[in-house]
Amino acid sequence: MRRIVRFALFVAAWAACILGCVGVFVPVLPTTPLLLLATFLFAKSSPRCHAWIRSTRVYKTYVGAFKRAGGVPAATKARILLVSFAVMGASAWFVQKPVVWAVLGCVALFLLYLMLVRIPTVGAESVHAVREAERAE
Repeated sequence: MRRIVRFALFVAAWAACILGCVGVFVPVLPTTPLLLLATFLFAKSSPRCHAWIRSTRVYKTYVGAFKRAGGVPAATKARILLVSFAVMGASAWFVQKPVVWAVLGCVALFLLYLMLVRIPTVGAESVHAVREAERAE
């Protein structure tokens, strides 16, 4: 039974990792939470993949600074919301269907919840100091 659970966690980790990487290019997908989830699931299922994901550039860019600084600067949050809402607004304009509007509305509310409630806001100086420390390593 333990092997089945580890395999399920491993598959879920890869799914979260792939979606997180896609989220780098698609503003509606939350990159950092998905990569955090993938890292957690890899830690439970595959030490080798856990070490690998922590060494990747996308992890260091989106998760490393977040974990060390403890949050995201307000300007970054504002940019994420602006781009995401612009993409969702364009999608709603071109796809004039109430079902799509409902889904986009739910995504927008979830994104607002993440940015305003779940993800702490830190000063840009904190993130900059963390990135400088990482470059020095």
